[in-house]
Amino acid sequence: MLSTFNISSRRYLGNKTKLLPFIKEIVEKNCTNITSVADIFAGTGAVASAFTNKKIITNDILQSNYLCNIAWFSPQKYNKVLIEKLLREYNAYDKTEINYMSANFSNTYFKEKICSKIGFIREDIENLRNNSKINQKEKAILVASLIYAMDRIATTCGHYDAYRKNGKLADTLTLAMPLLYEKINTENRCFNKDANELVKEIEADLVYIDPPYNSRQYCDAYHLLENVAVWKKQAVYGIARKMNRDNIKSEYCKHNAGEVFADLIRNIKARYILLSYNNMAIKGNARSNARISDETIMRVLEQKGQVKVFSQEYKAFNTGKSSIQNNAERLFLCKVR
Repeated sequence: MLSTFNISSRRYLGNKTKLLPFIKEIVEKNCTNITSVADIFAGTGAVASAFTNKKIITNDILQSNYLCNIAWFSPQKYNKVLIEKLLREYNAYDKTEINYMSANFSNTYFKEKICSKIGFIREDIENLRNNSKINQKEKAILVASLIYAMDRIATTCGHYDAYRKNGKLADTLTLAMPLLYEKINTENRCFNKDANELVKEIEADLVYIDPPYNSRQYCDAYHLLENVAVWKKQAVYGIARKMNRDNIKSEYCKHNAGEVFADLIRNIKARYILLSYNNMAIKGNARSNARISDETIMRVLEQKGQVKVFSQEYKAFNTGKSSIQNNAERLFLCKVR
């Protein structure tokens, strides 16, 4: 019997699963006639999952998130029997071969045997897709299952900036079947683009924005999952075994984040814009501090429309190096003129 998992079963920095009731309440009380929602920094897709009764547009610069979002939200048909058959075959695999994963990651985040299994599974998925044995959604479901399974047993603190050097490495890797939504809009679309470029091409009643807050790049924190998702078998370096990530660095983590944010808002085509941004402006250590000031946020949004701010206490992720008090997640709702 295959085990199952849902969209919130993955550890992810800034995940909004616990804030979904707050987000939904703000939208329901303050927005009218919402039939389409664009989540343009979608991450794991948690916020998009709150709007499955509407047309959803998801986007994320990381392919590891993009493929998972295709699995959850793409309207493309898929063969569940085939997927379950492949997952059972992958779970039964018990060899140790030399492949990209075992050669580069053995006994770091995973044991050598587990790395070998990950490499075998990912290569098989790629071959199946290249030979048209599975479609894009089926590939995405299989990769999502692998990513969630890896994340469940990796010897990390929830991200891959480092592995626990004395951590107990898991003996098994078990892939599960995602609990996919039975009813989703046939017009849903998933993108893997720079958000500032995407908003020039799309329209939605509500655009939800949850950009990175600080200097911590998501491609650094999730490089291993991204490496497996992209599967270009790049050279890796350093103790953490990272590949080159220059092409997926976010401008929202840099000093010019305010200017990039202004450009984004200027080009959005929507009736409502909902920005999620916490109050870390001067808290935590320097790397945790917010890149966009409240003054900039209000100035930019007020040029676009009427703004209301809502707040809820929220425990932020940190690595134990800072004690953060009175942390809050804020929602800036802009009713576009």
